[in-house]
Amino acid sequence: MNVFISGLLCLASTAYANTWLVLGDSVSAAYGMPLEDGWVALLEQRLVDEGHKVSIINASISGDTTAGGVTRLPALIEEHAPSWVFIELGGNDGLRGLPLGQMKENLRTMIRLSQEQGAQVVLLGMRIPPNYGERYSVAFHHTFQELAVEEEVYLLDFFLHQVGGEPHLMQEDGIHPTAEAQPQLVENLWPLVQKILAE
Repeated sequence: MNVFISGLLCLASTAYANTWLVLGDSVSAAYGMPLEDGWVALLEQRLVDEGHKVSIINASISGDTTAGGVTRLPALIEEHAPSWVFIELGGNDGLRGLPLGQMKENLRTMIRLSQEQGAQVVLLGMRIPPNYGERYSVAFHHTFQELAVEEEVYLLDFFLHQVGGEPHLMQEDGIHPTAEAQPQLVENLWPLVQKILAE
């Protein structure tokens, strides 16, 4: 699995009062399954089982874009005061062929809004099918890598590693992971979660 980490992070002493905010689209909103079967709920349960006092707020909405995230994030930060913000957005921008420059600036805005309020940020990187054209597909993937370097945040290079493109782990639409795929998504993120917990 490709886990890219950029920058030096300094987390305040909130080890026993952590709130993590997940701002995502259908991949994080447990599309096509009960919410409790989605990766966000499974991650929170694993953290609890291992004795970590972390509360995860799932603010994901199916169909959301980076523009939607920019609009929604300020109120969410004000309400929940998260210590970490996990941004899982951009997939719908890519699937709609939206300008990558605007997607990048929307993601940058969300990163900076989070940091200004004292939260650290994790980007969950995505890829889009090659039928969108190699140039666009490659540039889409690189957008997340570039932002991680420029803004000094954590990046999981491809959140759907070992899930995307695997028919038995994708719903009939070929876009959304199945309930059976959700534990793998947690596994993909877990090495980075361990680094966060060690901060």
